[in-house]
Amino acid sequence: MNVLKFGGSSLATPERIKLVANTVEKHLEDNSTIAVFSAFGGVTNDLLKMAELAAKEDLSYKDILEANEKRHLDAVRELIPVNDQSAVLSKVKTEFNRLETLYEGVYLLNELSNKTKHVVSGFGEVLSSTIITAYFKSKNVNTEFVDARELIVCRNNNEKVQVNYVETNTNIERYFAEKSEGLFVVPGFVAKNDEGVPSTLGRGGSDFTAAIFAGALSAKKVWIYTDVNGMYTANPGIVPQAYSLEKISYEEAMELSHFGAKVLYPPTLQPLLDKKIKIHIKDTFNPEAPGTLISKSSKENFRWVTGITHIDSVKLLNIEGSGMVGIPGFSKRFFEVLYQENINVVLITQASSEHSICIAVKDDEALAAKQALDEAFEVEIQHKKIKPVHIEENIAIVALVGDQMKSHHGLSGKMFSALGNNNINIRAIAQGSSERNISAIIAKKDVKKALNTLHEQFFEVPSKELNLFITGVGNVGSRLLAQLEKQEKYLLERLRLKVRVLGLSNSRKMVFNENGIDLSNWQEELGEGDPADQKAFLKGVKKMNLRNSIFVDNTASAEISTWYKKYLANSISVVTCNKIACADDYVNYQELQDLSREYGASFLYETNVGAGLPIIDTLKNLVASGDQITKIQAVLSGSLNFVFNTYKGEEPFYKVVEKAMEEGFTEPDPKIDLSGVDVARKILILARESGYQMELGDIKSKDFLSEESLNSANNKEFFELLEKDEPKFKEIYDKAATKNEQLKYVAQLEDGKAEVGLQQVDPKHPFYNLSGSDNIVLFFTERYSEQPLIVKGAGAGADVTASGIFADIIRIGKK
Repeated sequence: MNVLKFGGSSLATPERIKLVANTVEKHLEDNSTIAVFSAFGGVTNDLLKMAELAAKEDLSYKDILEANEKRHLDAVRELIPVNDQSAVLSKVKTEFNRLETLYEGVYLLNELSNKTKHVVSGFGEVLSSTIITAYFKSKNVNTEFVDARELIVCRNNNEKVQVNYVETNTNIERYFAEKSEGLFVVPGFVAKNDEGVPSTLGRGGSDFTAAIFAGALSAKKVWIYTDVNGMYTANPGIVPQAYSLEKISYEEAMELSHFGAKVLYPPTLQPLLDKKIKIHIKDTFNPEAPGTLISKSSKENFRWVTGITHIDSVKLLNIEGSGMVGIPGFSKRFFEVLYQENINVVLITQASSEHSICIAVKDDEALAAKQALDEAFEVEIQHKKIKPVHIEENIAIVALVGDQMKSHHGLSGKMFSALGNNNINIRAIAQGSSERNISAIIAKKDVKKALNTLHEQFFEVPSKELNLFITGVGNVGSRLLAQLEKQEKYLLERLRLKVRVLGLSNSRKMVFNENGIDLSNWQEELGEGDPADQKAFLKGVKKMNLRNSIFVDNTASAEISTWYKKYLANSISVVTCNKIACADDYVNYQELQDLSREYGASFLYETNVGAGLPIIDTLKNLVASGDQITKIQAVLSGSLNFVFNTYKGEEPFYKVVEKAMEEGFTEPDPKIDLSGVDVARKILILARESGYQMELGDIKSKDFLSEESLNSANNKEFFELLEKDEPKFKEIYDKAATKNEQLKYVAQLEDGKAEVGLQQVDPKHPFYNLSGSDNIVLFFTERYSEQPLIVKGAGAGADVTASGIFADIIRIGKK
């Protein structure tokens, strides 16, 4: 005997029912078949909703009832030939008349009992099975309707179902002993209680119905057809990379279904285990796909972790106090109270000090559990030996499941490290001695991040997903996006990095896309975004709550730099070319470093000095290796180096500055570069990285611009003043040229003192031949005392700055 079950999503429309019929008929070719059917998709929810509305004296239940009646009658008319419709339509209308009478009773009494709930919620399966039976008969298939309410006997106690297997199995065996071959259509979910009153097996109980019939008749296998291809490594709606499992053990299936895997109703396995009846979960809409076969554990299907699952409809109850320590029988009293209240405990953990017991229960049972426990331990609470039970809400349980986890060392460590590295706090943990399940209680808001983090850790080809949120899409930002798009395939194949841009912002607009912004079309997406707002941008990043999130600042905005602290404090890494934060007051600079360490979020700013040159990284490595910095000499402004390499006293100075601006070598406000403030910030950052607690005001600056130019209100006025000061610039150039010397804007740090200014360098100096917009840094250290360590190369320009930011992003990915 074949036993099949089809869920509500498989029966949502007449077209789907026809598809289901094809699958049933294929099974019939091999053997007689029992086909268990759920209600049409969404009907059970409607039946319960109507009951609740009627109990509230809300007549809108009648509209829902009318819509459902029409839906079922329409299905009859579409599935069954006209000549055969009359009897079926009459049966459907009779059932809806009975429903209407029940709802009218609820409405008049203004009361909804559990017994009435069970009765009305089972109508959906009876209706669907009645229609499907008639459909198969119209196709000349030898079909019989089997009313499960006459065969399955159960007891419902506060929504908890206990099947009377002795009576149920006897009923089923007796019924089928007299039956010949054919198709037997069974409504799932429904049963009767000891008093013979219609009842149900609990939501999802159609799986259970199929298992009960299979167990009673000793079938070899149960096929459960649903809308997905079996059981997955994780919920594919939350973890897009999840994939279906071809084979798992009964025990693994039990753990996964108990901890939230909705493909299989948890009690389904009970009638099948002893007889070792297999379960095959298949996709209704792709029946040729392998699905998942559930059977006895096999070493052939070896893997350390089988799946990751979660429950988010739980609350945490904690009882603690010195009155618990060393008191025999305390735990017995605690759990006995819960047993008497018929409250199921989902998870238990107790400190070895015996000072506290922590349990997780279903949301709707938490308050009753607290009240019962507080009452049972009233004396101890009054004498302050223990505290009243505390309920913690907005929590969830995530669990690793696998038969072979006990054979592999370090899985718990990997699990907790992965969660911790993504700032997911673990409130409690539990692991059975079988080591088949490792569970952790976390905040509900972290579920998506946790599941994706764990799936990446245990199931995916060693790779890492980086989620970028970028502000600033001008010269540097647009180049960065172009580089990211170009290198996407390389990063994934060579470095195992999947880099996605999920948020973009400029000064006017911002946009988020959880599936990733199309980098070939980002301008259009951003143009259709919301008004830019830094507070809202941070809120959007936090709301997504994704692992390996990185905030990238491509601006020179002081206002944006003030938000770094909030990103780091939420374990969101920061990559920036904006020098303002690191050149701010030392206390703020140090706070950013401390936050980075405290919350495990990287704070990288290599491009603050030398654009894409590895200047800061080199300095950090020198210091970390124990070397002592004695002196730093550097040309740190690519824009100033370009200006003074280009200016020969012939083309006006202001024209050369305009050209530098057009080439992207200067800040949007070129006065920042020419005033030396930018260089001062850079040497300040190098001084701090060398270990000096220095402020920007401590750096001496020798200005070559006039006071009037430095105080100009805008770029137009600034360039007019540069043109006016042309004789002065020519004089400076001529003075150096007569000595065959070059003009370089030099920064120097020595003995804890720093200065910046325009200098003349002779042909023997390493700075003399520095061309274009190049930067150069000379590190004099205890190890490099005679010949300095030199870092030299392009130090300005949008492309090299973008590549430096890109390199910082990759550094985070390779951590």
